Amino acid sequence: MEKDLLHWRGPVAPDGDTLTGHHVVLERLDADLHAADLFRAFSGHDALWDYMYDGPFSSAASYHRWVKEKTNDSSVQFYAIRDLVSGHCGGVASFLRIDPAAGSIEVGSICIAPELQQSRQATEAMYLMMQWAFNAGYRRYEWKCNARNMASRRAAQRLGFSYEGIFRQAAVAKGRNRDTAWFSVIDSEWPALYEAFTAWLAPSNFDASGRQREQLSDLTRLVRANSDPGLRPGN
Repeated sequence: MEKDLLHWRGPVAPDGDTLTGHHVVLERLDADLHAADLFRAFSGHDALWDYMYDGPFSSAASYHRWVKEKTNDSSVQFYAIRDLVSGHCGGVASFLRIDPAAGSIEVGSICIAPELQQSRQATEAMYLMMQWAFNAGYRRYEWKCNARNMASRRAAQRLGFSYEGIFRQAAVAKGRNRDTAWFSVIDSEWPALYEAFTAWLAPSNFDASGRQREQLSDLTRLVRANSDPGLRPGN
């Protein structure tokens, strides 16, 4: 049955408010406050930028300039991801393709340094951004990535995004064709995903060595409308 949107009103655009969790805090990205620490975290890991439109960066100054450019773009909202244990910033992510009239918003430009990869901190950062979007009233939350980036496709599925297909020859990035894989979460799926994230992030889900007892992908599997066929075992 088609959803009645006669009285629906579009949400507000992100305003850069700090998003605080138990393991991380997401701060509005600022070149002077965050660029040096982020460059430290990314330095020596050029492969992080393989599927990005920009990077890698040869110097702290060049990365500082890039952050300045991105934070001066009013169409996107970038966050620095700060680990509350170490106090250091170890990643960035942004809201983009922000369309309040349609109730649609994308999370993207995600770059997580090795020190935060496959951690509770990185997962909580994604959870905080998704929670903000649906609490604000967005109906659709998008994730897109280079179709060759299997790690990003696996991450989207683990986080509960449903696969929507491949847009062929969608862009040109660094002189190469980019096919783009599309994923989304919609508002009706958020309550179940909220429960999945809450259960996974709970201290009781981790043993004394910090190993997870339940995998997030198992908790989100029943929520996803479609799984990515490119992620069959062995792919």
